[in-house]
Amino acid sequence: MIYNMNNMKKRTLILAAMICCTCGLLNAQSAAQKFKFPEYTFTTVLENPITAVGNQASSGTCWAFSTIGFVESEIIRINKIADKADYPALSEFFVVKHSYSERAEKYIRLDGCLGFSAGSGAGDVIDVIRDHGMVPRSAMTGMNYGTALPKQAEMDAVLKAYVGAVVSNPNKTLSTAWKRGFDAVLTEYLGEYPATFTVGGKEYTPESYRDAMKFVPEDYVSLTSFTHHPFYTWFSLEVCDNWRSDLSYNIPIDEFMEVLDYALENGYTAAWGADVSHEGFTRDGLAILVDKSASTSAGSDQEHWVGKEEGKPAPVAKVVEAVPTQESRQTEFDNKTMTDDHGMLIYGIAKDQDGNKFYMVKNSWGETGKYKGLWYASEAFVKAQSLDIMIHKSALPKALRKKIGL
Repeated sequence: MIYNMNNMKKRTLILAAMICCTCGLLNAQSAAQKFKFPEYTFTTVLENPITAVGNQASSGTCWAFSTIGFVESEIIRINKIADKADYPALSEFFVVKHSYSERAEKYIRLDGCLGFSAGSGAGDVIDVIRDHGMVPRSAMTGMNYGTALPKQAEMDAVLKAYVGAVVSNPNKTLSTAWKRGFDAVLTEYLGEYPATFTVGGKEYTPESYRDAMKFVPEDYVSLTSFTHHPFYTWFSLEVCDNWRSDLSYNIPIDEFMEVLDYALENGYTAAWGADVSHEGFTRDGLAILVDKSASTSAGSDQEHWVGKEEGKPAPVAKVVEAVPTQESRQTEFDNKTMTDDHGMLIYGIAKDQDGNKFYMVKNSWGETGKYKGLWYASEAFVKAQSLDIMIHKSALPKALRKKIGL
């Protein structure tokens, strides 16, 4: 048999470019086919303002969409914006372009010993805003390559091949052209950085717009919860997407959940990094930590004896959730069954028809599913599957702020 090696290589590059977020979507969708949940009815307990659901489409930019959504909610909160017509809409791809450019420099300096993909983390967005400012989406849409929605496998593959060629250093010394060439490729795909732009009749630069929005990057902290580092210390979470080695403050998981609740109850939102490959994260807006050994199917007598019909998910009479612990989290992180799949925004709390607590989550897969792009994540799911959250420092309880030294 003759294989088309070019097509095989192309597929490999495309799959590699989807590591962060689209991979999480594919895993979640395939898992959801195996398990069907009963109907849920949710009642909102509290929700904080969010902007419209975005659509990262065929790109690994969940980290940019989720954290820009978080920044937009922070701008609404800080400036007390009441009218939705005045809500900000910031450019995700202003951040993505800067991130890719700076990551390429680090990749070359480290001789390729660095993850290089479309994926990143919430800290990356805050770092870019600190160093370069922010711009409205209308000033830089990032859609400079012929599609209405992000479709970036080609760009990701081209950029990875480019830095791969540079890091091989065939001339035995780097040229002065490689970085200009890399940035030129980025510009062809994502567009030029706007030097100035006008909002509400006033002209801004990216830096002056950030300052006018009263957004202070230094005011944000990342929290995590693992036992391979001491609690109440800072460490760099060891995941490939944390390529800048941004620091998170490590606290016990029960306190982590208490801080999240405290933030939400006091009007704050949280940028959320999570594993979504668990079978309970569905395509239709649910995230539930299913204990498959305890949850019972409601099949017919025929199904009991001969199995369910081929290709159809088993119905469920009762969903029992697993009970996550600090130890179970560490085990899953260590054995790579909990990884940094996806970034989202937690903005509220709801209860189901039985009074069980759920977190309200804004996703970036467009207005899809039963809840039009929103998800309901159970308390157990968030406790088990969270890698980190980012919140404003004033959203921390006073005792924890004192421990951190803020």
